Amino acid sequence: MAVVGVGIDVCEIARFEESCRRTPAMVDKLFTEGERGLAMRSLAARFAAKEALAKALGAPRGMSWHDAEVVSEDTGRPRFLIRGTVQAEADALGVRSVHLSLTHDGGIASAVVVLED
Repeated sequence: MAVVGVGIDVCEIARFEESCRRTPAMVDKLFTEGERGLAMRSLAARFAAKEALAKALGAPRGMSWHDAEVVSEDTGRPRFLIRGTVQAEADALGVRSVHLSLTHDGGIASAVVVLED
């Protein structure tokens, strides 16, 4: 397997939380129903993950935020469920494996995504 894309993003949690308070519809636009009930630090990390995924895919236009959902395995390990517009971009690049790492500490949430064929 070869790496076909890498993306990284950071998000200041307090600034993200203020944006969500100022524009409540933003939460519905960015997150699936399954993601919305999480703590703000977790939402910020998931936002960073979606941004990192878009960067790893080459920042294509027209991707839907809801087509990339971050879920947690029983072990707590995060992973993406991708569908629709995001799946189409991944397929076009020959992506077979998506690796995701999230963290939030010191007021910052960050994510790294690695795509392999």
